Amino acid sequence: KNILRNLAERDCYIKVFPYDSSFSELSSFEPDGYFLSNGPGDPEPLTRAIATAKEILDSNKPLFGICLGHQVIALANGVSTYKMHNGHRGLNHPVINLKTGKSEVTSQNHGFAVDDSHLDEGWEPYFVNLNDNTCEGIKHKEKPFFSTQFHPEASSGPTDTEFLFDEFLDLVNNKKSN
Repeated sequence: KNILRNLAERDCYIKVFPYDSSFSELSSFEPDGYFLSNGPGDPEPLTRAIATAKEILDSNKPLFGICLGHQVIALANGVSTYKMHNGHRGLNHPVINLKTGKSEVTSQNHGFAVDDSHLDEGWEPYFVNLNDNTCEGIKHKEKPFFSTQFHPEASSGPTDTEFLFDEFLDLVNNKKSN
């Protein structure tokens, strides 16, 4: 609920859809942007969600993904995921923001990770875990898409990474004004 709370605090009008909703179901809401949330388990069997993420990307509307959403976005771009030997669980996981060079304190709960060594030329790493160098976020270089493996809504720092919700809304507002 804290993801929804963060969006609502920023005056977003929100509609929640099941994980296996089609793009036509999502787009019938006529959203200004899309958000793929967290969830449990291995992302690879979520073929319908991956196909829907591809269609969202093709729509060129802003897209933000967290945790499982991050992994689904990667898979929609042909970037593989893998099961970690030891997942990331709990608070105080340090990540480096490659855009600012600052370390962020994050909350995490995942056992799969994105293999960012195979990002295509349009994408770049956004965050890297300082404990094990795993991918903690990706960002498109030109289009309004990004995702994070960690949970910016989880008040880990307590608000170290809440700026990502503002970044998403900036993408939405910029897209609407163009």
